[in-house]
Amino acid sequence: MAKKKEVLFEFPHPMDNDCLIGHKDTLKSFLDAWNNRDEHPIHPVWMLCGPRGIGKATLAYKIAKMVYGNVGDFFIIDLAHNLDDRGNLKTDAKLISVKTVRAMIEKMQMSSMSGQWRVILIDAVDELSVAAENAVLKLLEEPPAQTLFLLVTHQLSNVLPTVRSRARVEKMHPLTMSELRELCVKFMGDEEISSEILKLANGSFGKIANLKSSGGDVIYQELIDTLQSKNANGNDMMNIAIKIASEPALYGIVLDAIAYFGLADLYPTASQGISDINRLNLKADITIFKIINEIKKCL
Repeated sequence: MAKKKEVLFEFPHPMDNDCLIGHKDTLKSFLDAWNNRDEHPIHPVWMLCGPRGIGKATLAYKIAKMVYGNVGDFFIIDLAHNLDDRGNLKTDAKLISVKTVRAMIEKMQMSSMSGQWRVILIDAVDELSVAAENAVLKLLEEPPAQTLFLLVTHQLSNVLPTVRSRARVEKMHPLTMSELRELCVKFMGDEEISSEILKLANGSFGKIANLKSSGGDVIYQELIDTLQSKNANGNDMMNIAIKIASEPALYGIVLDAIAYFGLADLYPTASQGISDINRLNLKADITIFKIINEIKKCL
């Protein structure tokens, strides 16, 4: 029987996370608009855009709780609430289905019209299928009264221009090193987080959380040590490739290693190779081994 992977750290879902570090400017922009909504109607569609793991969803849930205040209605569209064509929960999909959006619209139309605000939170727009995004677009064309849309977006270029044009886009920035350290202390206590891991995170606490919860920080350091070792052979590189391949969330550390050694020319091919693992159903360990081997050849 395979040994169950030990969970080193557990991090709260954004809905349950009351600790928002950074993004004071974005929060202030919303609060100013919300507090003055009687004089100047608030824009009904807010798009929170920025890299993964910087706190966009945490901010979105914070705003949502404030607006609907446990009295109005709150609707969530994400992969955790994804539905298949029959309306059954299907959380292993890579894209949010149009059925999920349509089911939310039906619930919203049946919700109480008590005069309280309703909030629709989509996390993330990047993960909507084409049909689902078009269904959302139709809803945004004529937003219902007293309804606030919070659209989390990881990459603005992946969003339909027609959707972007109907939203107030708030561009959120990566976290600073001090903000990352503050979050590390909050959620990991006395655990030592190296400056190398903080730099590797590129302002994303979500990346640190993924690395620490999976042991990826240790694997990353092993990868760097293996590549720097003059005595490392094919077996050593295959062993580290197998470790990385065991957890899809770790595939990106190969690209981080390319950046660490300043091998920009390798990045496009390596990035495409990692993308092809899922797209073409390639063997992850072999694909990652080939990338590691190419890095080694350049050193």
